[in-house]
Amino acid sequence: MKGGISTQIDEIIHVPIRLAILAYLSTANSADFMTLLDVTGATKGNLSAHLSKLSDAGYIRIDKEFVGKKPRTSAMLTPDGESAFDSYLRVMKAFVSDASR
Repeated sequence: MKGGISTQIDEIIHVPIRLAILAYLSTANSADFMTLLDVTGATKGNLSAHLSKLSDAGYIRIDKEFVGKKPRTSAMLTPDGESAFDSYLRVMKAFVSDASR
């Protein structure tokens, strides 16, 4: 692999909680905050920080609304996020393939 694996890995995605968020969102249309808490096992503050990081990178869109009097936060994968996640998976598959030779 030219340039080494470390130069090709998207460090935004490579963090386990962010990887779990993107993996889940890649198969779901969107997910609310409580679902992502369950999926990741993160604390509320930790999940919020990781969602902000993904949002700042343009990989997810965060929507906030009120349902009755309760706030509801949901996240959705953006086209840039989908592309970045697909690229990340290609790099990791190539790395695993090269490593198994």
